[in-house]
Parts: sequence; C-alpha cells; structure tokens
Amino acid sequence: MYRRTRLSSTRLVAVGGLVAASLAAGAGVAAGTAAPDDGRREIVRTASDDTTQIVMVRAPEVEDRNEVIELGLDVTEHATERGIEVVLHDDKDAQALRDAGFTWTVTVDDLEALTETNRKADRAYDARVTRSALPSGRTAYRTYDDYLRDMNRLARLYPTLTKPLTLANPTVLGERIRGLEISVDATDVRDGKPVFLLMGAHHAREWPSAEHTMEFGFDLLQSYYSSDRAVRDRARRVLSESRVIVVPVVNVDGFKISRGAEPLGDLSQFDYEMKRKNCSISAATPAQYLGGTCDDNPAGRLRGTDLNRNYPGFWGGGGASPVWSSDTFRGDAPGSEPETDSVRQLISERAVTVMISNHTYSNLVLRPPAIAATGLAPDEPELKALGDAMAAQNSYTSQASYQLYDTSGSTEDWSYWITGGLGYTFEIGDEGFHPAYEEAVVGEYLGEAPADSAGLGGNQEAYWVAAEAAADDALHSRISGKAPAGRTITVSKSVVSPTSPVIQVDGTLGEPILYADTLVNEYATDRGGRFVIDVNPSTRPLVAGRYGRLPQAPPQAPLTLVNPPGVPAVGSSELTTFEVQGLPQADNGFAVVSISWPSTDPEDFDWDFTLLGPDGTPVGSGATLANPEVIRIPDPQPGTYTLVADNYAGGSAANDWSGQVTFESPTPPIETGVKESWIVSCADRRGRVFGTREVVVDRGELAGVGDICRPGSAKR
Repeated sequence: MYRRTRLSSTRLVAVGGLVAASLAAGAGVAAGTAAPDDGRREIVRTASDDTTQIVMVRAPEVEDRNEVIELGLDVTEHATERGIEVVLHDDKDAQALRDAGFTWTVTVDDLEALTETNRKADRAYDARVTRSALPSGRTAYRTYDDYLRDMNRLARLYPTLTKPLTLANPTVLGERIRGLEISVDATDVRDGKPVFLLMGAHHAREWPSAEHTMEFGFDLLQSYYSSDRAVRDRARRVLSESRVIVVPVVNVDGFKISRGAEPLGDLSQFDYEMKRKNCSISAATPAQYLGGTCDDNPAGRLRGTDLNRNYPGFWGGGGASPVWSSDTFRGDAPGSEPETDSVRQLISERAVTVMISNHTYSNLVLRPPAIAATGLAPDEPELKALGDAMAAQNSYTSQASYQLYDTSGSTEDWSYWITGGLGYTFEIGDEGFHPAYEEAVVGEYLGEAPADSAGLGGNQEAYWVAAEAAADDALHSRISGKAPAGRTITVSKSVVSPTSPVIQVDGTLGEPILYADTLVNEYATDRGGRFVIDVNPSTRPLVAGRYGRLPQAPPQAPLTLVNPPGVPAVGSSELTTFEVQGLPQADNGFAVVSISWPSTDPEDFDWDFTLLGPDGTPVGSGATLANPEVIRIPDPQPGTYTLVADNYAGGSAANDWSGQVTFESPTPPIETGVKESWIVSCADRRGRVFGTREVVVDRGELAGVGDICRPGSAKR
C-alpha cells in the first residue's frame, strides 16, 4: 500500500518557505533541483537515459490534490477520489514529491516506450484500414493542415449548411483560429438561434480533443442527408432549431508544434511533442530563457501560457500556477492571451447556450464550479442532469470540476458564471494525451471496444445530446416581440466581474482584479412581424446566488459503526455496513463518518478507510495519518454503504477502531435577489434607434418586448 505522509505544521512551513523562495526567484522548472548560490532554480534538460513515468500520487482529499498541483510538476488532467496523476520526467520531479511528503503508485512505468508502442499501433492501423467507421473515415491523427482542408471541404460540399469562421485575433505567432458554423441557412448569423459550441486542443498535446470536435462536424452534415429517416430527422431538427459551431484547434501554435515535432523519444522539456501551452513569453521569463523560437528555445516546451487557466473567470486562484515555466502557468493577466480572448469574444457575441471544451484524459464530464470556494452553481440541477445524460452515452464520470481539484481560469467556468450558458469539459479516454488512434479516436468517438462506452454511443451520441440541449427552451431564455422588415434587434449588456483573490508568486494573496465583458446578440428582421431570439438568462449566475435546498425532513439520527469480531492482520482489511435513509424518513445533506482508535502514534498504529456507496463504487476515503479519520459525503444517496477498514500499521485488539456516522441537513440556497437585465433595442440599417427595453428573463422563460420598433417607444 502507498500512502502520503501528513506533514507537521512545522514541516509544512519549512517546505512552503523553500518552494516560495524558489518560485520568487523566477524559475522553478525542474522541481526538486538543488538551488544554485543565487537561490534560483535552473532549468535542467532531462537526460536521455532518464525514464519518464506517469504516477498516481496518493491524494485522497481535494486539498491534497491542490497541493500536488502547487508543486509545479507536469500534472495530467487525470484525477480520482484517490489521487492525481503526474508525469515524472526524472528523479528530480520524484524528489519534489518526496520532499512534500507524497507517495505514489506507478501507472505507466515507461512513458517513452508506451508512446513508441502507440506510434507503431497507429502506423499499423493506418496501413491495415482503408476507411474507418468514423464519419470522416479517417485512419490517423490529423495535422493542422488536414483540419483546414477538412473544414474547407465541408464548406464546399454543404454550402447552405456551413459558414467558415475565423476567430477575432491571430495567435501569438500570427496564425488564424479557424472554425465552422453549421446550421440551416448558416450564413445568416443574425438568425436568433441558440448555439452549441464544441472546441478542441486548448492544450496542444491533447490531439484526440481536436479529432472528436472535427468528427462531429462531419457527423452533423452527413446526417442531414442520411438515408436513415430517424437520423435525418434528428439532424434537421437540430440544425433548424440551433446553430453548431466547431473549433477543432484553439491553441493553433502549440498544436502545430506538438503535432509536427520530430520525437526525441525521451519526452524531456525539449521534446516538443509534449508541449501543452501556447507560444507567449511571459514578462517574468528570466533573461537566460529568452530568445529562440517557440519550437527551439532555451526553456523548451515550458515557455507559454496554459490557455485553460487564462480565462478571466476566477483567474488567479488555485489550480493554476503564477510561475512562468509551470505547465499550468495562468498567464500574466486575466484573459491576456489572444487565443482565449478570441474564444471569449465568440461566446460574447453569440447565444452559446451549451459549450463543451474537449481535453484528454480521464473519462470525465466536468461541470462548473471549478473552484470549491464558489459553492455549487445555482443551476446545479440542470448542469448535473445534462452532464449525467452525456456521461450515460460515453460511460464517463459526471461530476463538478472542483471535486477533482481547483481549476481557476477555465473555459467553462468563465462562460457559465458570466453568460449563463451551460458549460462542460470532456476529458477523453483513460490513457495518455494522444494514445493509439484506434482507441482514443475511433473507439471513444463511436463507442466501440476497447472504449468503456462500447455499445452505449460514445462521444458521438454525447455531443448529439448536448446539441439537442442547446435548443431546449427550458435550458435557456427567449425574448419575443414585433418589428418591421429591415430592422436589427440587439440584446446586450456590459458587466464588470472580479477574479479570484490573486495568488502571488510568494504564496501571498493579492486583491481580485476587475475585468469587463460586453455580451451582444443581434437578430435581423428580414421579413418583419413577430420575432423570437434565444438568449441566456439576463442575470449572471455569478450574482444570482448559490445552489442549495431547503430540508424536506430532519436529518437521520446518528449511527454507531459495528466493528466485526477479530482484528485483520496488518495489510489486510475488514468490512462493515450501515444504512442511509432517504425521504420521507430523512433528508441528509451530508453524512460524516468519523473513525478513531486508542493510539495517537501514527508511525506504529494506523488504520485507513474507504467508503463504498450503494452501487459499490468509492465515495470517500480516510487514508491520512490523522486520528480520527473523517470522511464527509455530500448528498448521500439512500442505501447500504460499506466501510472498508485496512489495518495499515499495528492494529490490534488494544488498538482497534470504533466510529460513528452523523448526518447534517442540506445547505440552504443563497439567493441574492439581485436581478440583471438585458437591454433590447431596435435600429434601422443606418443605426437609428427606434426603441429600447430593459428585460429581466430567467432560465426557461419567454419575455415579451411588444412592438419595440414603433417610433417613440424608447423607455425613458
């Protein structure tokens, strides 16, 4: 058994001071490297004979996983209730974990060997298969030029259903970010339809994320003309009622480098295939790491900003690094990167009612909030229901993002809290950033073996569910009225929001930074008469409040856990069960399991505990050196729970465990009572405004503005 050591407060202060001093010096890339005389950590190229591993670091609590991220290592997106996976490029990375008191199990013993095995599998699959079952028929990972060709090809084949899209800003290296709009009469972007936005490759090395995004574009368009009536009717309904926008590659610069890199085979910081970030150069980059190009420079792949930590929503908080060389570097300012600003402008100018940002890997459907301190989203029931519906198709775990670890500055968190659109992150697959194409793309997209979703529908069906949800009137808002032909109806508002309190390089907290957003949706009344515009709710979730519920019954009475007779040998386990009631008997907002034993010496006497829910899956664990161990479960489902007690060290009849389960009522909702409004205006082609209205509209509601274009109807 592997465990993490809970450090004493004295040791934590010492480690924290050492890390803070190193970070403040301006580098901090090779975690665990001995500091030179000037106190600065140097970037050291990984030796070619060092074996790169992926390890699952034992971190059973969210706070533990956040602490792992703060070490500045190459953290993957793969985390569970037991821990978080980290790429160890050399023993210096491993030593950083040891120094912080963490232990781990090895999940990939030799990542270089696995990567080469996947390359061979890709070559063999491409040679063996003429056309895959994917909508495009692809048999190998695309290059960026392949994406451009495919989007151009679809635009030529389906001219009335597509409109090529170029996002607002060029990238750091001057590339344009391309996408494709798909809808009936696609060129009419002022049609008032709700939008489903699907994006890939915020992180350069996560190639399947772009593949899945592109395949859904093929899927929609081919289905529109399918010979299968059910498939055809479904596509025509979706594209008549909504607009789908696919942006396969957000991080164009980074992706081109990662996809086009000549592999070194050692996955070192100079093996650019593993590049995650974009190509910006932070103002904090030390002079010795300046110069060169994005794909050939003194810092290797470590220069750049993590785009999925750069969005302004809660920017600067946990789960992102203030250090320029970290793989989760948040950027120099909220929304500082041209790529994130481009996505932000796109979402701000369209009624994006559902958004998915694709990533790899972890088999997850993640929903807001991404920061635990924000509390559950006010739309938690709707967010969870849609997340669960998509997860039922791809066999992923559906959960709130913060349940893994804090992730400040993520795409869906900004989009949801500021615009009200339902936002998600998909973590595709369960092995590696770009594993074998047959499994990571063909299997995961179609729901075919060896993917866990075999026989269910895969991400193909999950995306269809999302597209249909985008058009569901109950999940967004609508505004109706009357207007003559030739008028433009504009729905807009400008808002100012705070970031998180900003974590500084030395670990102290600075004040939040205010940032502005302007949201604008336009509708053209070409024919005149009644109009309906699909929008998101007028009040931002950021100010609406937090989700909770009023108790419908008292909480359950406390339970005493039954310790089975005898004591298992050290290294062995025993089980006990208890029942959790549901309505109408009890309304339990939390179940708290507390277990203790007589000894307070964790080195000689220690028990670890895992709690299994009614379906047999783990719902919590107590595996620290604490005594008592406490497991806190929110909204426990009714049924039989199983507590697994592991005699980790020295458990005996004299040091046996005992425990109880207590229950708490649910947290009541927080409703601020603050209502924000949309400003709805009517103007002619010359820009003359004929009328305005302030409209407050909630999710699922239809608000009317009447004959808003009648001269003199402006609200005063």
